[in-house]
Amino acid sequence: MTVRPTLEKVAARAGVSRATVSRVVNGSASVGEEIRVAVLRAVDELGYVPNFAARSLVTQRADSIALVFSEPPVRVFSEDPTFAGIIRGVSQEVEAADKQLVLMMAGSARGHERVERYTTAGHVDGVIIASMHGADPLPMSLARRGIPVVCSGRPITGNGLPYVDMDNVSGAVQAVGHLLERGRRRIATIAGPPDMIAGIDRLNGYRQVLRDSGRRSIIALGDFTRDSGALAMRQLLEDDPALDAVFVASDMMAFGALQTLRLAGRRVPDDVAVVGFDDILSAEYTEPPLTTVRQPTLRMGRELARLLLTRNPESPVVLPTELVIREST
Repeated sequence: MTVRPTLEKVAARAGVSRATVSRVVNGSASVGEEIRVAVLRAVDELGYVPNFAARSLVTQRADSIALVFSEPPVRVFSEDPTFAGIIRGVSQEVEAADKQLVLMMAGSARGHERVERYTTAGHVDGVIIASMHGADPLPMSLARRGIPVVCSGRPITGNGLPYVDMDNVSGAVQAVGHLLERGRRRIATIAGPPDMIAGIDRLNGYRQVLRDSGRRSIIALGDFTRDSGALAMRQLLEDDPALDAVFVASDMMAFGALQTLRLAGRRVPDDVAVVGFDDILSAEYTEPPLTTVRQPTLRMGRELARLLLTRNPESPVVLPTELVIREST
């Protein structure tokens, strides 16, 4: 039988006292950074799991869950309502379960450390991690400590953790296919960040349709913000003035693209057709109203909380996307 690592063994491996190990795993801020790193390394190497973290949500010990965004606060509380939809959905399920929701930001190394200290101290029963970038180490770091984790969006690293995602590839395929059906022939895209799964999958869907139709890809990159969409649209017009359509990987970037087209004297949709992605509330109030791909962010938030609260092994959960046609195409 495998002997479970003890606090004493972690202390011996790290070269510190048992009390110091206890303070580190309980999130105390009184321990120096070098010692804290040494203790956490020993925890990882030995596979030590503190008793509080090994308890499942059924114990309801903390009656709280954390929703962590791997973004700085200025991004989460921006004009992009996607974050608000996820927060609302999670909140509804958490409230129905008579638990508390803790909102945290992990958009920096210090943010990651703060989240690790707080969650490993047993203040929450589980963690939802959203808006991950690249091979974000936070989900696996928490999971190795026995903390239940659910990811919003498929982890790029394929770490085996449960997740809820949108069918981003299908949404992009619908959008670009619609542009082809409308007779558009030079279809560009403003893609999202290449270190986020939504950006990757939407770009893959775009490329798939153009490859199947024998057309070349015309790509500019943005970061899901309005300003990046405006800048990318200017780049596309300079690189290929004859383009007659653009698929934009988020509505916020599409708003910036519409502004650039208007300033350049390009009529939408007569000269250039535009399709966005998200179907945020203001998409139907642009000029012209924006054709876009609807993703159910509220439902996504509820599914994330449901997976975490029930500890349901059902995973992944992939929600459908739907093309909403308006006057911009």
